[in-house]
Amino acid sequence: MRKFTLLLFLSFCFQIGFAQYTEVINSKRPGFSDSPYSVGTGVYQVEAGLFYKDIGNYLYYNKATEENINYNSETYGTNFFFRTGQFFERLEINLDLSLVNENRNYTRPTVYSESALGLSKLTIGAKYLLYSPTYTDKSKEIRSWKKRNSYDWKRLIPAVGIYAGLNTNFLTDLHKNPDGISPRFALFTQNDLSNKFVLLTNFIMDKSFTDQAENSYIITATYALTEKVSVFAENQGFLRKNVPNDFQYGIGSAYLLNKNTQVDVAFRYIKDERGDDTYFFGAGLAWRLDKHVDKYNSVDSEGNVTESNNEGGFFSKIFSKKEKKQRKVKTVKAKKKKVKKLKPKKTKAQKRLEKEAKKKAKEEKKQKKKESKDYNKNYDPNNSN
Repeated sequence: MRKFTLLLFLSFCFQIGFAQYTEVINSKRPGFSDSPYSVGTGVYQVEAGLFYKDIGNYLYYNKATEENINYNSETYGTNFFFRTGQFFERLEINLDLSLVNENRNYTRPTVYSESALGLSKLTIGAKYLLYSPTYTDKSKEIRSWKKRNSYDWKRLIPAVGIYAGLNTNFLTDLHKNPDGISPRFALFTQNDLSNKFVLLTNFIMDKSFTDQAENSYIITATYALTEKVSVFAENQGFLRKNVPNDFQYGIGSAYLLNKNTQVDVAFRYIKDERGDDTYFFGAGLAWRLDKHVDKYNSVDSEGNVTESNNEGGFFSKIFSKKEKKQRKVKTVKAKKKKVKKLKPKKTKAQKRLEKEAKKKAKEEKKQKKKESKDYNKNYDPNNSN
């Protein structure tokens, strides 16, 4: 059960060595940050939720019309995040989309209302783990109390992952990028400061090379209260072109129903440079289909690999030769061999006594046979005496 505590971190999981797969689901919900680790090969994971967002006063500069635009809005929606590990343990492919119903009320330069129902986000991307630190297992230290209880300073070295994605433009008119599709890049780091406390940092470049480009950072801290309950606190800052900077603060909690299912709830407060207030409420769940198979090598007595189930890389899967089917061999049952019982070795005296006993028994048998013949020969049936 202790593994649940080590692995239940809201947006990420505790990793050992270079392994990606964990016995317990690792989800980025309900935070917005992401960890450098993938879900592991053969895992298909869905993270979905409902949210409500209330924007008090949003201001941006429209470069096409060269004027400032103000509006407030109310949004109901659902977000969907699909993740799977394919080809390599370190690689994850994901799909991120949001479906919303938004009502906007413009206050400048003219007053009018507008609404939209449809996709506000549709991004396809991939994440790859560059580096994963290893930590000392101090539970095996029995000689020194100091070494067993001292802090492992290697925990300050973070795991590092990179992300590259593509923002599609199959969105509602309210959310389309005038410059069309755009790339999204990110750098993810994770520090497992203890077995219960994890710190994540994300640096993101979104909608790059367009007039809607924005850079952001996310700092998230999570703590496992029990084997099934964890909490998080998060700060996110947006540095945009033509739009005042936003700074978001979020808190939330997650509960582990079983090793493949997690539910969560979160609240966010957004403060921008205009003094505007925005509120965000969300709840959802994460679930995975676990088809992961551990890799192994079979070795002989001399340590040589005799069998391996390693899948290999992407190109080896495509161009590798198919294995030949083994010929069926008729099985023949081996006959049971009779095992001769070993007789104990006899001494000369024992042999002599046995020989004399056999000779005596033979003579007695011969004598009885002779007496029986004499009796039959001398028998007179008329003589009743």
